[in-house]
Amino acid sequence: MIINDLTIIFGLSIIILYLCHRLHIPIIVGFLVTGILVGPHGYGFIDAVEEVEVLAEMGIVLLLFTIGVELSIKDLWKIKRAVVFGGSIQVLLTIIAVFFIANYLGYGIGESIFIGFLFSLSSTAIVLKLLQKRGELQAPHGRFSLAVLLYQDVIVVPMILITPFLAGAGSMSDAAFIPIIAKGLGLILLVFASAKWIVPQVLFQITKTRDPELFFLSIIVICLSVAWLTSSLGLSLALGAFLAGLIISESEYSHQALSNLIPFRDIFMSFFFISIGMLLDLGYFFNDPVLFILVAVCVLMLKSVIAGMSSYLLGFPLHTAVMAGLGLAQVGEFSFVLSTFGVEFGLLTDDVYQLFLVVSILTMAVTSSVMSLSPKVADKVVNLPIPSKMKCGFHSRKMMPVLDKKGHLEDHLIIAGFGFNGRTVAKAATVAGIPYLILDTNPETVRKEQLKGELIYYGDSSQQGVLEHADIKDARVMVVCISDPAGTRRAIALARKMNPNIHIIARTQYLQEMKPLYELGANEVIPEEFETSIEIFVRLMKRYLVPKDEMEKFISEIRSDGYEMFRTLSGTMSIYDMEIDLPEMDITNLRVRGSSFAVGKNLLQLDLRKKYSVTLLAIRRSSDVIANPDADTVLKSGDVLVLMGSPEMISKVTPLFVGGDI
Repeated sequence: MIINDLTIIFGLSIIILYLCHRLHIPIIVGFLVTGILVGPHGYGFIDAVEEVEVLAEMGIVLLLFTIGVELSIKDLWKIKRAVVFGGSIQVLLTIIAVFFIANYLGYGIGESIFIGFLFSLSSTAIVLKLLQKRGELQAPHGRFSLAVLLYQDVIVVPMILITPFLAGAGSMSDAAFIPIIAKGLGLILLVFASAKWIVPQVLFQITKTRDPELFFLSIIVICLSVAWLTSSLGLSLALGAFLAGLIISESEYSHQALSNLIPFRDIFMSFFFISIGMLLDLGYFFNDPVLFILVAVCVLMLKSVIAGMSSYLLGFPLHTAVMAGLGLAQVGEFSFVLSTFGVEFGLLTDDVYQLFLVVSILTMAVTSSVMSLSPKVADKVVNLPIPSKMKCGFHSRKMMPVLDKKGHLEDHLIIAGFGFNGRTVAKAATVAGIPYLILDTNPETVRKEQLKGELIYYGDSSQQGVLEHADIKDARVMVVCISDPAGTRRAIALARKMNPNIHIIARTQYLQEMKPLYELGANEVIPEEFETSIEIFVRLMKRYLVPKDEMEKFISEIRSDGYEMFRTLSGTMSIYDMEIDLPEMDITNLRVRGSSFAVGKNLLQLDLRKKYSVTLLAIRRSSDVIANPDADTVLKSGDVLVLMGSPEMISKVTPLFVGGDI
């Protein structure tokens, strides 16, 4: 009975997936192992093999449907260059390399191209989950990996369409090709019309009923109807499911549809991977395990080099390229989907299919370990005796001459990373008149901001040559706004080594990152996790109508307590940390205005300490800092004063420097 077989499959899956979780092995590998054990080549626990294959086909349909739903054309447009060029280079170079290898080994042209298709794809499920878990999805190598994986998810559909022609089952003559073009154009028109007019109106009427079951059934019917239509036209069910997803993605109902379908997709996809595992003959592997392991290692190395090269050619630094390459080195789940078509059309013999299955499973199994080691491998590669320009990426030839011509900077601010935080710091520096220089590894960002007049240059702030050109030795402050935790650590350590006196401010996502950053030399670390919790606290108090003065007092106490705890991690203390040890005192910066009373007066005449109980700690005049100024120091317009005193007395003395009633 099918119910008995399903009970065995799910019961065994729970045990194996638990072990995979403890061993940090991807769950996809766990499902494959489950299939190996229950299948005919394993212990033969189940008899309903055909029923499992039907469920697996349903999993493919739902997988492609949800990918279509998730595929936002607007989001793709934001990273279009990395998607189109990075994805195309990676897929095309992999297909070409594998084609020549397979053709040299005696396989036909169609078979060699198809094998190239299989090995050109990487695992979206595994890589994105690991990047998200490691907090690296917004890092440069994470963004590039996401772009390439999105491209691969889309390009698999044309690969499926081309497969019959590679096998000779379809003719490439004009007479045979015209109907296919006509069908394709018809489908495109259908998708456009459905997405624009038909589906939104139908779903609007459905949602008006406020019946979730009716909405869910409508989504399922749309998916299966389009899949059935493409199948009846001689195309694949998978293509139809993907197009159905695109139709839903352009409507306002896509998020609800996706949330309803994901649990069902995951269940049916588990059957797909289990069915693949059932096809694997372990005896075939144990006949020559060394050969299979060697082939798997070669695949990992080949894909790492090609993916890294595509990242490097797009302008990413060498360190980013190495990490991206190692992250995309495995064979992906869509390769299994594609392989079923290869078997159906006779492009894969039993021996080649078994080889593909074993090698794919091995590469997927080691992905977590490979990605964990990738920062260390990238560090070693970057530390090789190669020119600095080569370490900075393909755009380094454009970057270095510009930096050389900019003139020497002193007492300036270096902003590493030009995301939201970097832009905010740059705006503040502009308002305050602080000279600054920006470093970023996104060539598109650099090009756009340079056209706007920003002093921004392409470069990896964790590379010595880049920081040298940014005049790190004469910089006063460096603000590190990099999304990559490993890159942040490298940049801080290198900056501290090159300039022991520089003040380093870093942002980090998580509290646990603070101690390592302080140990590497950061003076101040701003944890977004902590600041987010404060913002939530503010919103909560507003909702409960807490008075503003009480709210500000609470926030001040939270920040004081929190950052006092954080500063104990660093073991250092700056002048502004005195506010924590002296809670009744404020340290404030005031700029002397040209029309104020204090201009032209010396400190003896002002007598701040006796008249106002306020101490002048330092004066910043242009790029110079006057520490502990003496009584004869004359104040000038534009001076920035560092004052310490009670909030009440600082408030009274402020008009002396900014104008107004004293």
